[in-house]
Amino acid sequence: MSGPGDPSDRTPTRSPRGSARPRGSADGARARRRAADGRVGREARAAEVRALARQRLIDSRLTPNAISLTGLVLNLVAAGLITQRLFLLAGIAFMVGSTMDALDGRYSRMSGKGTQFGAFLDSTLDRVEEGLVLAAVGVYFASRQDEFAVAATIVTVLGSLMVSYTRARAEALGVECKVGFAQRPPRVAILAVGIVFGAGAGLGDFSLLAPSIYALALLTSITALQRVLHVRNELRAAARV
Repeated sequence: MSGPGDPSDRTPTRSPRGSARPRGSADGARARRRAADGRVGREARAAEVRALARQRLIDSRLTPNAISLTGLVLNLVAAGLITQRLFLLAGIAFMVGSTMDALDGRYSRMSGKGTQFGAFLDSTLDRVEEGLVLAAVGVYFASRQDEFAVAATIVTVLGSLMVSYTRARAEALGVECKVGFAQRPPRVAILAVGIVFGAGAGLGDFSLLAPSIYALALLTSITALQRVLHVRNELRAAARV
């Protein structure tokens, strides 16, 4: 017979499963909730700031055409600086001007101030600006009597024009034509790197301007050919339907 103090009479006490959550887990959950609430609050404030800025721009006298013309002026400045061999300043002006070219279309859609003529002007100025900067690059190569680089610059100008022209003609025929790598943003990026490092800029005597032109000459030619073949295939497929 067991006595009152017999260990066999003691029933071990077990806490029900899940009745108590560890303190560390609860603290972690609260921390995650606070982080999520803070993120939502920041996103809401950012959305309010964007909406306010958007409304201010819409209410202002700024027009998409003004942005396009600002881009033209900056590219003219870049071209002049290239001829003076001030490559770093030219690269900065070219990048800011090209950014303006990218913003005018977005601002046009956002503000509702866009017009058909504005879209036409934007596309036209894009071609003019690219041609001006490349012409300045060609003048620089000519002053150094680098005939091969001058020839590559001419090929780049023609290739860039053909990339744009083939797309425009394809869309006039009802064919979407955005194939190929050398669309305007990659062309701008490659040329900007070449201009900024036109005088070496820490690379010693090695300039990136000529290599960037060689790359553009090759890529624009390939892209123009890709688009011609793409349009041919699309039109043939449409004719078989």
